[in-house]
Amino acid sequence: QVQLVESGGGLVQPGGSLRLSCAASGFTFTLYRMRWYRQAPGKQRELVAGITSGTSGGSTNYADSVKGRFTISRDNAKSTVYLQMDGLKAEDTATYYCNVVVLPDTTNYWGRGTQVTVSS
Repeated sequence: QVQLVESGGGLVQPGGSLRLSCAASGFTFTLYRMRWYRQAPGKQRELVAGITSGTSGGSTNYADSVKGRFTISRDNAKSTVYLQMDGLKAEDTATYYCNVVVLPDTTNYWGRGTQVTVSS
């Protein structure tokens, strides 16, 4: 049974930092691309960052809005993906979700999310 459990959210002042974690289980973590999404109130869920599988070198991609401020990484030994968020802005306020698409049936799995609030 695939499970994704996010943690690390909270309230932070503009310019501050947070590190989100997503602990994965129920599938062979190292074989899969992992993604972070976010959804702000009244807005659609959007892709924030992705990292390729541990067997593909762990290449990363980012939304333009977070490039240079956020860093996605993975620890295959711990089956955990991270999102380091620096230089946080009010517009980064959202619920952040971890995501994986598992083969062979390409089922989309989501965690329950962790809330990030950036406010003074």
